[in-house]
Amino acid sequence: MLVGLVLPVIALATGAFEGDSLASSVGSGYRHALWGSVKLSLVCAVLGAVFGLLVARAVLAGGAVLRRLVLTASGVLANFGGVPLAFMFIATIGNAGIVTTALHDWTGLDLANSPFSLYQFGGLAVVYLYFLVPLMVIVIAPALDGVRAEWSEAAENLGASRWQYWRHVAGPLLAPPVMAGALLLFCGSLSAFATAQAMVGATVPLVTLQIANALSGNVSADNAGVGAALAIEMIILVSIVMAVYWAIERRTARWLR
Repeated sequence: MLVGLVLPVIALATGAFEGDSLASSVGSGYRHALWGSVKLSLVCAVLGAVFGLLVARAVLAGGAVLRRLVLTASGVLANFGGVPLAFMFIATIGNAGIVTTALHDWTGLDLANSPFSLYQFGGLAVVYLYFLVPLMVIVIAPALDGVRAEWSEAAENLGASRWQYWRHVAGPLLAPPVMAGALLLFCGSLSAFATAQAMVGATVPLVTLQIANALSGNVSADNAGVGAALAIEMIILVSIVMAVYWAIERRTARWLR
């Protein structure tokens, strides 16, 4: 913890407060990149939480074998990212990808010139969801297991409709873990770097890419200080999100005992 977390944060903080690095890091260009990362993370967190919840609900209702297969696969896919993930999508649905070429040859559909582009904001969000949805499945599955079948039966015996059961019983119980999972996905999206670097470069403004540019070997020491300041801003943002996540998780654990 000391070597891997504490000392690097101290080094970043030292560099961030040298000169006017901190003031420069909130300039228009860097602020735009920070907002781009936050916007992308919000979109991915919401979509990942919704699709992950739906997949987990379907999987848990599908039997023990399907459950083991999907949860095992989710454990692998949730950790599959970086350049290999970017290459997989580029080779599949990129401008010259296998699927893009096959659709053009067989149906005349030209994905390369369609409104959707793998190398823009929407394409990057789709790629991120490839590992965020499995992560949400892993996170939300224990909470879904905590919602007992007896509660649904009791609500039905008391005359409640299916909507009323989800509105007044299951929904309030699942809302905190879903929110906690969405916050976790937000942090994962915010901190992702290698996939975005390999796919979009400077096309989509992201703070992680700005940090990499600032800390690269062909910049001045002042820019290195700006990179450290941007990293400190990310650490503060992630720390706030994770504090909220831990508070929600504690509340959820108490309710689902």
